Amino acid sequence: MPKLESEDQDLQLVDRVLAGESQAFETLVRRQERRVFRTTLAVTGNPEDAEEAMQDTFLKTYQHLAEFRRDSRFSTWLTRIAVNEGLQRLRRRKPTESLDDPGTRDDQPQPRQLEDWGADPEQRYAVQELREMVEAAIRALPPAYRVVFVLRDVEGLTTDEAVAVLGLSIAAVKSRLLRARLMVREALAGRLAKRPTLKSRLLDARALIGKILAMPVRRAPGQKAEKR
Repeated sequence: MPKLESEDQDLQLVDRVLAGESQAFETLVRRQERRVFRTTLAVTGNPEDAEEAMQDTFLKTYQHLAEFRRDSRFSTWLTRIAVNEGLQRLRRRKPTESLDDPGTRDDQPQPRQLEDWGADPEQRYAVQELREMVEAAIRALPPAYRVVFVLRDVEGLTTDEAVAVLGLSIAAVKSRLLRARLMVREALAGRLAKRPTLKSRLLDARALIGKILAMPVRRAPGQKAEKR
C-alpha cells in the first residue's frame, strides 16, 4: 500500500476517533501494532518490556491524540511515542544504557569483516532460516544502533523522520545506520560462512565413502580371502 494512501487512511481514522467514534481507534491500533511492537522491541531488546511499552504507547496515543498537529505523518508521531516508552523501560532495567551513548564515535564505523557474501543467501538457505538469522543479528546490535536500523531499514522511515523521532542530528542518524548495516552484514557473513553448503556436504560424503572403500575388510577368524 502506497505511503500516501496509508497515511490518508490513518488521518481519516484519527478524525473519526476525535469525533467520538472509539471503535475507529481499535482499527488504528490493528494497523499500527506491528510497527509499534518492532519499534519498542528495537529499543528494549526484550519482548516482555516491548509488549508493555506497546500497550503504554497506544494508551498515551489515545490520551494525547488531540495534540497531534499533523505537521508530520501520524505513523512518525506514533513511532516517537513508542521510542520514548521503550526508552523508559530500558532505563529502568539498565540505568546506564542510553541511545545517546553508543560507546564509540559515530563517525568511525569499524566493522572487522567485510568479505563479499558471495551467492544470494536466499538461494542457499530457506527463507525462514535466513529471517531468523537476520532477526538475531538485529537483536544483537547495541540499542543506539538497533533502533536506528529498525526505524530506517525495517519501518522505512526517512532520515528526516528518524531525526525527528530520535532527536539526533542527521549526521548521527546516517552514521549509526551505516555502522548498524555493517554490523548486521558482518554478523550474517560470519554465520553464512560457517554453514556448510550442499555442495560441500556432498563432497564430504564422497570423501568418506572413498575412505570406507579403501579400508581393508576385516575377516572373521578362520575365514579365507575370496579369490578374485
